[in-house]
Amino acid sequence: MIPKYRKQFNQEFSGEKYKQLKDILKQKSGIEPGFRTSESPIFLTKEFEGKLLDTSESIITQIKALPSETLQKAIPENCRVPNDTNQPHFFTIDFGICKSEKGEIEPQLIELQAFPSLYAFQKTFEDTFCEVYPFLADIRNTMPQSTFQEHLKELIVGNENPEHVILLEIFPERQKTAIDFALTEKLLGIKTVCLTKVKKEGKKLYYENNGQLTEIKRIYNRVIFDELDRIPDLVTEFDFRQEVDVKWITHPNWFFKISKFLLPLLQHQFVPKSYFLHEFPETENLEDFVLKPLFSFAGSGVNLNPTKEITDAIEDKENYILQRKVTYEPIFEDINGEFSKAEIRLLYIWKENDERPILLENLGRMTKAAMVNVDFNKKDAIWIGSSNAFFAES
Repeated sequence: MIPKYRKQFNQEFSGEKYKQLKDILKQKSGIEPGFRTSESPIFLTKEFEGKLLDTSESIITQIKALPSETLQKAIPENCRVPNDTNQPHFFTIDFGICKSEKGEIEPQLIELQAFPSLYAFQKTFEDTFCEVYPFLADIRNTMPQSTFQEHLKELIVGNENPEHVILLEIFPERQKTAIDFALTEKLLGIKTVCLTKVKKEGKKLYYENNGQLTEIKRIYNRVIFDELDRIPDLVTEFDFRQEVDVKWITHPNWFFKISKFLLPLLQHQFVPKSYFLHEFPETENLEDFVLKPLFSFAGSGVNLNPTKEITDAIEDKENYILQRKVTYEPIFEDINGEFSKAEIRLLYIWKENDERPILLENLGRMTKAAMVNVDFNKKDAIWIGSSNAFFAES
C-alpha cells in the first residue's frame, strides 16, 4: 500500500541499514530485542487509518456500555485481585490487515487487551526507523517525544517519587520483551523488579533499591497470571490476591475483563462474529472458525483448524471462543518481489479521570507464516517480525 513510500523504502533498503537499525536500538536500550525486528515498516493509507480509529471508537463505546457485572464474570475466581478499578489504564486492540469481498483492504478485529504492550520500545522503534530512513519523518506519528513521555509518566508514576514505583515482571531478564523494560526505565526513571524479589510486611510491599529496602507504592504490572501457573515451585512472599497498600497500573483484573471474553459481545462491520464454545450454534460450520482459549497470551493454544473431536474433548468450554476466520492479505512487498501479511496493534492509555483513552503509538507485526505472531515466523524470510506502521495519503 502507498506505492510511493514502499518504492522509496525498498530502493533505499540495504543489509547495512538493517544492521544500523538494530545497532541503534541496542545502543539506546543497552540490550538486543528478544524478538525479531522486521527490516521494514508497514505503510498504510490515511483512509485505512480512519477505518481503524472508527472501529476502535465503536468498540470502546460498546465496552463502556457493558454492565460492571458482565465484565466481572470474566475473572476466574482463583485469579481475582482486591481493590478493582472502574476502568483500565491501558487498552490495546489488534487488527488483521485483510481484503473484503469487494477487494478493498480493511481491518478485522483479532483481539483486545487491557494489558501494557511495548509502549516505550515502539516509540523508540519509530524514532529509529526515521533516523535510518529520514524520508519517513514526513509521515511519522505527530505526537512529540516529550508529550509521549509526559503521558506515560503521568499514568505510571503519577505524583509519586519514581523510587517508589516499579515495573513488576516475573524473571524479567528472561522475557523476550526485556528491551521494553530497559527503555521504560530510561523513560520514567523507575526500576524493573522480579516478583520473587518483592518483600511483604503486613500490607506494605518493598524492594531492594541500591541496598535500601524501599516501599513500593505504585506497580506498573507486566506479570501475566497464566505464566505464573506454568512456573513449577515458584516461591514468592507476595500473592496478587492479597490486599496490599499499592496502586496497580493497571489492575490485574482487567487482563481478564478486556480480553477475548468480549469478542462475542461486540458488533461491528470489522468485528468477525465470535461465539463462546458452549454457545456455538449448529447452524454455523466449524471449519469457518478459529478456536482460541480466552486468556492465553502471544498466540498460545490457538487452533486454526478445530474439529468436532477437538471441541467435544474440551471440558471447560466456557473458557474458549470460536472466532470466524479472516484472511490476512499479503500486500507488503519486499525487495525480492515477495509479499508479507501483517496486523497492527493500537496502543492506548486510559487516564483515570478521562472518559476515553488516548492513542499513543502503534505496533506492527509482519509474517509470511500461517499465524501473525513473531514466534511463528520462518527463520530465513525477510519483512517479518515486529514493525511499526506509518500512515500517509495514497
